[in-house]
Amino acid sequence: MQNTRLSTIINVSVGQLSRWSRNPWRRSSFILISLLLGFFLASVISTVSGAKSEQDIVTAAVTLFLVEIINFYVYGARRGKIADDNRSPKLLTSEILNSIKLGLLYGLFLEAFKLGS
Repeated sequence: MQNTRLSTIINVSVGQLSRWSRNPWRRSSFILISLLLGFFLASVISTVSGAKSEQDIVTAAVTLFLVEIINFYVYGARRGKIADDNRSPKLLTSEILNSIKLGLLYGLFLEAFKLGS
């Protein structure tokens, strides 16, 4: 691949973001924000699909499909082993996706309990 200005800017930006996110507090804040984003998405999904009541089954199928894809990505990926049989740390993207999924599922369960179904 050629070393263009755009690829250089992207590579530098990704490097700066990865160095910035190595701080444990920033990493935790990313994970907490993504958990709350998943909770918000659950509220949006239940509100939008419940407004018309025409796409309930399709919305549930798409949500289930996305949750299973995230599960496959997070738990199915093999992480390399480092010394002393310890696993290497998870990537930030997989932790963010997993927390979005957890917030989404928690929000949908909470919506179901509020509706009494």
